Amino acid sequence: MRILFLGDLVGRGGRDAVAAALPDYRARLRLDLVIVNAENASHGFGLAPEMARALFDAGADVVTLGNHAWDRREIIPYIATEKRVIRPINFPAGTPGAGSVILTLADGRRALIVNAMGRLYMEALDCPFRATEELLSRHRLGVNIQAAVVDFHAEATSEKEAFGHSFDGRLSLVVGTHTHVPTADYQILEKGTGYMTDAGMCGAYDSVIGMAKSGAAERFWRKMPGERLQPADGPATICGVYLETDDTTGLARRIEPLRQGGRLSQSFPDVA
Repeated sequence: MRILFLGDLVGRGGRDAVAAALPDYRARLRLDLVIVNAENASHGFGLAPEMARALFDAGADVVTLGNHAWDRREIIPYIATEKRVIRPINFPAGTPGAGSVILTLADGRRALIVNAMGRLYMEALDCPFRATEELLSRHRLGVNIQAAVVDFHAEATSEKEAFGHSFDGRLSLVVGTHTHVPTADYQILEKGTGYMTDAGMCGAYDSVIGMAKSGAAERFWRKMPGERLQPADGPATICGVYLETDDTTGLARRIEPLRQGGRLSQSFPDVA
């Protein structure tokens, strides 16, 4: 299976860049599955239903969220019916929506996509490790699912790495989101799980993690609340990770970063 995961979309710049690029990416990489984290899509805070629909129209299959999941309140009734938008699985019982979805491809292969959120320097949610363990007790890679991807939305690199190693051999890919900076540690772990600490963001990198520099920097100088942060203007870089899996085992065969446009060094998988 050929899978593309794109990191946190930030504001209109990130949304527009991804929507414009996805049809080409799907064709060039012959993608089976596209997952996009869009919890910062609406001015950097949350996701509106019409934005999710635009991403699906452009070629996304699943949209994941994170700590800004409820910043746009109109997402609450939408997520109750749109199963392709998922929020962290370790929100308390009774939270609207679901933390995972199984997508059946046109050829019958099944992919499990999970959104989990870390707890170190984040909100005090239920345990993401135990929530994922319970889910995987019912879905076995290479048995009743052909691929399994977790978007682990977390602040601490140690928690992300611990999560990846904890589920090595039971997931196709563990990819981190939230910190908006693409890491260079994309790899296949010892037992066959693809891993990357952070996919990076889809937004303007002449910024402070996607937000306009002046307002964001001033908060560190003055330690006082200021005007609401705004997404930075300028060309967006699309950041993500490309994965190829073995359809028999569901484990990773190849993992590569994707960085296109904007200011960062460019990287695009070469698919013969």
